[in-house]
Amino acid sequence: MSENSHDGDSGTGSTPATDPAHAPDRRAWVAPLISTVVTLPLGLIALFIGGLTPMACDSCNGAAADRFDASFATAWTVLWIGLLVALAVLIASWAVPHQLRHTARRVGLALAAPATVVVTFVAFMALVDWP
Repeated sequence: MSENSHDGDSGTGSTPATDPAHAPDRRAWVAPLISTVVTLPLGLIALFIGGLTPMACDSCNGAAADRFDASFATAWTVLWIGLLVALAVLIASWAVPHQLRHTARRVGLALAAPATVVVTFVAFMALVDWP
């Protein structure tokens, strides 16, 4: 054995080559931050408008009021579940590891959070049987 050889070393070097995909992403916080700044106010506005919706049928009575109440109960549940899903997606966008190889996943989740709020609000408005 020579003086420069190591036991079990095949001459390839002891340090692995650094993969650029595993490098840390210095701008990993940008997409989740923008998504947070957009998603939270959108969710609060959707919740506020949803909370004011029962006033649309204040002057209703009889069958119209019953139809509205039944549809509002379902729509309100859909709104809350959708907003909780949007919050979970937003948290997931922050939780993705800050490596370059996860950039697309992080940006996709960051874009999905406000989109989920919008889709949920549209579904809420469509489910309510307006008088």
